This record gives sequence, C-alpha cells and structure tokens, in this order.
Amino acid sequence: MLYAVFMSSALPPCPQPQEPVDTPRLLEVGTGPEEPCLRADAARNRARLLEAATRLIAEHGVAGVTMEAVATAAKVGKGTVFRRFGDRTGLLTALLDHSSARLQADFLAGPPPLGPGAPPRERLHAFGAAVLHLCADQLDLQLAALPEPTRRHLHPSNQAMRAHLLVLLRQLLPGEDCELLVPVLLAYLDPALIHHLTRQLGMPMARVEAGWCDLVDRITAARPTAGAPRTSPTAAPARPTGTASRP
Repeated sequence: MLYAVFMSSALPPCPQPQEPVDTPRLLEVGTGPEEPCLRADAARNRARLLEAATRLIAEHGVAGVTMEAVATAAKVGKGTVFRRFGDRTGLLTALLDHSSARLQADFLAGPPPLGPGAPPRERLHAFGAAVLHLCADQLDLQLAALPEPTRRHLHPSNQAMRAHLLVLLRQLLPGEDCELLVPVLLAYLDPALIHHLTRQLGMPMARVEAGWCDLVDRITAARPTAGAPRTSPTAAPARPTGTASRP
C-alpha cells in the first residue's frame, strides 16, 4: 500500500490531539451517528456485513457490492443491511471509515511531517501526499462511496480534513480568509479528479503529488501587508515621465 509510507500500520488507541482547540475529533468507527451504542448482537451483525462486503470487493470488485449480494453473503435479510447502512453509499462509506480514522489519527497525533512537530507548510505537503496515495489505493471504492453533491462536504471525514487544513492555513496566513482557501485545496484531493488525472490522462502519481505541493506553495506564499497595493501580474510597467515611446 502506497499510503503506508505516510500512515502507521494500525489505529492507535485514542491519541490525544496536539492541535489547537478547533481541531476535529477522530472519526468514530463502528457505529453511525444515529447509533452511538450498538448492542452486542447488532455490532456483530454490522461486522459480519462489512466482512461480507469486503469479500465481495475482493472477489468481484466494487460493482459486485449490492445490498442484496451483501445480505446473501452474510446470510441475513436484505432489510437488515438497509437498516444498518441506509443505502449502498452508506455501506461503502462504512468500509472506508477505518482507513479514514487511521489517517485522522496520524495527522492529529502521529509523527511529523504528517503529524504535529513539523512546520505547517511541510505538514500540508505531507497531508496531501497521504490523502492522494490513500485515494489511489482505494480509488474504485472511493468513487463508488461518494455521497451526492449536496451531502459530500458534510461527511465527518471531509469535515475533519477541512478543519485540519483550516488550522494549518491560519498558522501560515493569519488575517486571510482561510475558510475560502480550504475548499480550493480539498478540490485537488477529490477522488473524481484523481481518477481523471491518473487513469483517464495517465499522469503518474509523482506528478500529481508535485502539483499538490506547488498549489500549497502558491496559496501560502507571502501576501502583501494590509493596505499595500497589489500589482496585477499582467499590468504593463509604468514609463518614466517624459520618456518617448519607441515604435
């Protein structure tokens, strides 16, 4: 797994975040937001369903994961699958939750440069590289689990990444409207874009990762002080007074 370069091999036991107070909590894995405390039998059923879905992906790819197929493989009624996950997107999202939680554990409390202890720009570089490689490893699953557009930015893992990027950008760009810069960075990490760049255009991951670092560097470059005029990059230089123009 490419992401192993950036991510620990196992989810650490509830690390204490070393970020400022507005950093998100770790994504809770194992239960949905509407069921904070699953009964033991319900938890076992959920684990069986996820295990069955994992086997189906290994044998038939993501396309082989339907609610009916998972119910059959887990030997439960189809209604049980719908009650537990809501729909196919919810089921696929649950399969991604473990790796999402590991990623959050690493950028909140793991070793630098992904975790605390490195300069914020280096942490942004490492964060993007980790997300890009994780997405590349799970691209078909990531694409199949994408929520519909109006819900996409509200998913807990997306919210956690947003808050993390906001913390780092505010360290680099105090006084800037960092809340509007965060979506620019997140858009680069969208699975659909990664699919287009790597599979449809055939770009190597090294080039995509370099593009992320370049975008971070451009966004976080030194800005003019408040009140200072901003020079347009296309503006022609002013001519000294009295100098004749040349044909």
